[in-house]
Amino acid sequence: MALCGGVGAMALPSELIVHIFSFLSDRDKLRASAVCSRWRECLFYPALWTELKLRIGGGGGNGVKSGSDETPKLEFLMRKFGSFVRELQLELAPVDLSPLGHGPSTTWVDQNQGPHRDPQLSERWRDAVSTYLDQMLCVLSSIRTNRNLQKLSLYGDTSIIQQEGLLDSSNLHQIHQGDKKINEIQQLFMEVLSISRQLRWLSCSFMLGLVTPCSLACLSNPSAETLLHLSLLDHQIGPLISSSELERFSALNSLALDFSDLTSELCGLLASPHRTPLHRLSLLLNGAALEVKPLDGTATDDDWKALVRVSANLRVYIMALEVESSELLRVLKPSLPLERLHLDSYSTQVTDGTLELISLQYNKTLTHFLLLRDHPNFPDLSVNRNEDPLVLLSWRCTQLAVLVIHGYVVWSHNLVAISRLRGSSLRVLTVSEESIDFDPDQSEGDPVHSLVKEVSRGLGRVWHPSLDSIPVLSEPTQHFHRELHAFSEGM
Repeated sequence: MALCGGVGAMALPSELIVHIFSFLSDRDKLRASAVCSRWRECLFYPALWTELKLRIGGGGGNGVKSGSDETPKLEFLMRKFGSFVRELQLELAPVDLSPLGHGPSTTWVDQNQGPHRDPQLSERWRDAVSTYLDQMLCVLSSIRTNRNLQKLSLYGDTSIIQQEGLLDSSNLHQIHQGDKKINEIQQLFMEVLSISRQLRWLSCSFMLGLVTPCSLACLSNPSAETLLHLSLLDHQIGPLISSSELERFSALNSLALDFSDLTSELCGLLASPHRTPLHRLSLLLNGAALEVKPLDGTATDDDWKALVRVSANLRVYIMALEVESSELLRVLKPSLPLERLHLDSYSTQVTDGTLELISLQYNKTLTHFLLLRDHPNFPDLSVNRNEDPLVLLSWRCTQLAVLVIHGYVVWSHNLVAISRLRGSSLRVLTVSEESIDFDPDQSEGDPVHSLVKEVSRGLGRVWHPSLDSIPVLSEPTQHFHRELHAFSEGM
């Protein structure tokens, strides 16, 4: 639009153009940069790119773009903004190595066969790992001189790659310069930590080979004093943080670890009165990793009591992935201030006794409960019981605001009871349509219509069962990564 006096918009000072462009999304900024050289110069002004959120890759089959197709875009963005960006959030989307017609969930039952079981799969595995290594080299090389980085969040849903072949010396030789690249990645990451001066948020989730037990020792003293959130999730190797390193991070108020890494010693250190009280603690319990990282030596109930005495506002978020009920009962201590619980599995199933324990122990703190099972057989938790355990949980847990269920039978009358017990305080009630069963002696008429009507009336808003598969099922670790961020930032 022309300005007064016929002067074109190009006559505006650069500072004003930059201010106008600051209201655009990142995607629109990149599109606008193709208009002309003047706009491109203004759009790549550092003040416009203090925060960068990227999601790269995904697919690998079924005609979906692979991660390697998007590597040039990543290289361009990191070359332009890596040296001055203040907040960098990168997600490497999951690579689907499963055969055509099968989803990622099929990998639950076909682990530990290595990358040699199928020549075609082996080639896809090598391509996926090679792309991952190249992308990480690109990112870390671009930020290695960035002293002003305040937030670094890296997520790679490489669980499928891990199940086909781990990044160890026995498999890296299959990748061109694999050993050299992984060593360079680890060295670059340590350089980034060592030159940082005001890092407040450091998150590395499922980044194969990136973090080693020696990495955090390289974090500069200024960043150690400013660090508020630390997330280290990697169930391949042992603890990635020692007590001496955690002691340096005295301002830490939010932490995310593998459950097996939260030792009694570490919990005791967090309970020190000389530290900043911990407000948020997110823990991942992966049943497939318990053989490598057993629960022996993890925090006891006395440890939790001591921690809660110092951190009175502490809230805990736990995701249990393919964990037997017997193992769950070992970790669900009475003094644990559990706010969010996500139980996800394929072959294992939660027992009614476990739900009974949860509803009794965490009746004053539990706000989010996700019960998911990606298996064709749906168990009925209310068999041979006068009361349904999910109804009892909804009644006892007075703070419950989010309830998500899939893979277990939920009787229609129990769903109505849940809606009436919780009412409008249950902000999210997501139940897959295939999980709902109807009473055989139900009165005539459309049972689905009657259920929708009764549940909507109980909740005080329009409600419908979920017709599609619940998105959490396909990418549980990504869901956990995103939720723990929101959980930690919502202090």
